[in-house]
Amino acid sequence: MSNEHGNLIKNPKQLIIMVFASFFVPLIIILLLMVFVNNGKRGDSSASAEQLIKPVGQLNFKDASAPRELQTGEQVYKAVCSSCHATGAAGAPKFGDASAWAPRLGKGYDGLMTSVLKGKGAMPARGGANPADISDYELGRAVVYLANSGGGKLAEPTAPAPAAK
Repeated sequence: MSNEHGNLIKNPKQLIIMVFASFFVPLIIILLLMVFVNNGKRGDSSASAEQLIKPVGQLNFKDASAPRELQTGEQVYKAVCSSCHATGAAGAPKFGDASAWAPRLGKGYDGLMTSVLKGKGAMPARGGANPADISDYELGRAVVYLANSGGGKLAEPTAPAPAAK
């Protein structure tokens, strides 16, 4: 019998070297791959670390006994309406698109408010907003803001009278 295919490791020193090499070589390869992949993502300087680790949802605790602050039309638009009207999703007229808003403006404020409150097409009633969070008055302000961005000349709705205590 020939001894051609004998053991590659002939002494304890070679064994120790092979154990370390079998551990560190893959580790170094993984680290180099991580650096390579991470370098491609560093080019986008517009996304800060705070934006990258920002939670998806946030809780907004409100004091139920505090006086209610009414939101502006722009605030309601950004919170509720912009998800569809900013992009034109599901056939919604885009913000500032006069040609898309022209036929709708013919209905007037009352017709637009009816569509918002009852829903129309793919738009749910009240735009999907909870009546406890956004009042009809605030929705009306959002309707005026959105319609006026498309060339309308609607007047701001009158504020509701403060509730008597």
